[in-house]
Amino acid sequence: MTQAKKLHFIIIDDSKLDCFIADKIIRNTGKCESVTTFLQATEAIEYIAKTPPHDEHTRTIVLVDIQMPVMNGFEFVEAFEKLPPSVIKHYTLYVISSSINENDIYKLQNYASVKQFLNKPLTSNTLAAILG
Repeated sequence: MTQAKKLHFIIIDDSKLDCFIADKIIRNTGKCESVTTFLQATEAIEYIAKTPPHDEHTRTIVLVDIQMPVMNGFEFVEAFEKLPPSVIKHYTLYVISSSINENDIYKLQNYASVKQFLNKPLTSNTLAAILG
């Protein structure tokens, strides 16, 4: 019987409280190998571009907030999609927001790399649903 690989997570949110809550919920799943948090999306995109994947078969789940200063969630996704396919294939993006704006949800459907829109705050039930 092989043990399931634990997942890596990246949280991108300008709210320290939301990052803290998401970190705790993720770690409590028992499926988490690591959680890396960024308060600025610009730092996260640099990290993703420069950091090699954990291994060839591991995907990292990225939770990115829409409403952030400097680089918002849409700008992050646009920058992410310009990365080489060899980098992109190791990540699954979920966009999170406390505002349920129909235009935002519609706009997100145009990005191939965005798996799903999630409501903030992240809950254990929401996380369980995306982890299967």
